[in-house]
Amino acid sequence: MAHRNITSLLGLDLPIFQAPIGNIAGSELAIAVSSGGALGALALTWATPEVARQKIFQIRAATQNPFQVNFVLAFPPHALAAALEAGAPIITFSWGDPTPYLPQVRASGARVGMQVTNIAGAQLAMSLGVDFMICQGVEAGGHVQSTTELWELLPRVVEVAKEIPVVAAGGIGNGMAIAKAFSLGASGVMLGTRFAATQESEAHPLYKQALVEGSAQETALTVCFEGGWPYAAHRVLRNPTLEAWEAVGSPPVGQRPNEGEIIVRTDQGKSIARYDDTTPRAGMTGKILEMCLYAGTSCEAIQDIPPVKEVIERLWLEYQSIASSSVS
Repeated sequence: MAHRNITSLLGLDLPIFQAPIGNIAGSELAIAVSSGGALGALALTWATPEVARQKIFQIRAATQNPFQVNFVLAFPPHALAAALEAGAPIITFSWGDPTPYLPQVRASGARVGMQVTNIAGAQLAMSLGVDFMICQGVEAGGHVQSTTELWELLPRVVEVAKEIPVVAAGGIGNGMAIAKAFSLGASGVMLGTRFAATQESEAHPLYKQALVEGSAQETALTVCFEGGWPYAAHRVLRNPTLEAWEAVGSPPVGQRPNEGEIIVRTDQGKSIARYDDTTPRAGMTGKILEMCLYAGTSCEAIQDIPPVKEVIERLWLEYQSIASSSVS
């Protein structure tokens, strides 16, 4: 099966990847995912080199299993050198051309993956000789690079990728979606929203519960929560902030209703304003459900907030059941 290609390539037990879900993807979550035989992830785009080293050392001290660190190339990857020096085994890049950074990554011996969202991106990744591609569909939560539905895009990317493994991402939250991705040629699957709603996630409890209660129809692809990353669409759960903004015609930055209003404070006293793109984390207080609630369409499949180990086991059992049924 195709998924065996990527498990052997990266040293995984299972071809399940955690998406690098911003500031709620802490070391504890990555450790739990990797310890469960899948691939944990850290989002280090905005981390200082010192913080990057600390988090990677924490993971390496807790598990010998591989994990990935991600850099969004819409911003300079200031912590890349530190991540490689600390021993990050797998680097993934999104939202940009990783060409300038590949010699540095390869010199360290790390594997490299690149997120692609169209045929041109897949062709670029192919020409760069990346170890694997991440094919993101527009169903994904968080900042969404893609404009195409995953099931339409995935087989086209797989065809371009040839022997390079492709990881499917966007709207995947159960065994049925995993089986569909494999049937279309994916070697692995990446899940973000499902791992956000786990006990080890650093997401705020009210945010986790909102993911449990949410549905695909209640997500919106928008530019409402710009927060310093212009022109980057993001998929979120609908909430009062988004509804009020849309009600007056979705005005630009500087003209949004109640812009600048402080709605949340962190446990360290930092103020979070309305329309900020920060994800609600544990310890924050205030109008949590009026913050930016990133969610993919896969929230439809989320019914609880279990430990990561249980999520991984459940997903794989669901997939195996579907796969065996289709064979028989």
